[in-house]
Amino acid sequence: MSYHEHEMEFSHADFDVAANASVKARTEFLRKTYAHLFGAILAFVGLEAILLSLPISARLARTMLTGYNWLFVLLAFVGVSYLAERWAMSSTTKPMQYAGLALYIVAEAIIFLPLMFIATRFGGPKVIPTAGFATLGIFGALTAIVFITKKDFSFLGSLLYLLAFLALGYIVAGIAFGFSMGVGFSILMVGLAGGFILYDTSNVLHHYPTDKYVAASLALFASVALLFWYLIQIFMGRD
Repeated sequence: MSYHEHEMEFSHADFDVAANASVKARTEFLRKTYAHLFGAILAFVGLEAILLSLPISARLARTMLTGYNWLFVLLAFVGVSYLAERWAMSSTTKPMQYAGLALYIVAEAIIFLPLMFIATRFGGPKVIPTAGFATLGIFGALTAIVFITKKDFSFLGSLLYLLAFLALGYIVAGIAFGFSMGVGFSILMVGLAGGFILYDTSNVLHHYPTDKYVAASLALFASVALLFWYLIQIFMGRD
């Protein structure tokens, strides 16, 4: 789950941007971006499986959800996500960029732990696979829209960040005052995640420098994780 805490700041010359690069350079950039996205998803799945298999997973999940602990976990996740995204956008070294991606994957796996624990123990065997296939289907459809139409959806940025900020505020208020988010909120968040997928995919196609495939994959992974998070909740019929 991520709310894309910062706007992209690209300082590269225009010829480095994917849209203005040669066909060969652009194709290689897209190949690396989606290969890294696939790798990030596999790493997340593997790490989540390890966390769920730990003897302390149940206790850890309960602790994270007890009282105001979830609020602190959420705020810590926002801060770590911001740091990870900044590292991934680093223009200094590739290791720093990969460190950002790795940090973000770990943060996602940890914050997903309580939801995945509840889903595996009480949601039934079909909840997570169904949410996973639905996530891939929606992501694939939205990706196809961008690549087929070649439309630049960067104009959605300001609206999406505003809605994400409002949603985060609503979530924090719900935790602080103990009111339910509701399935309706999860449906709205699926729409927001879909908007971010359009936005991020468009930025990959039009605005990312060709050497920033690690950062591009992180942005896509964040949107996929956000979509997966709320689809799980919808299929569980809970908030």
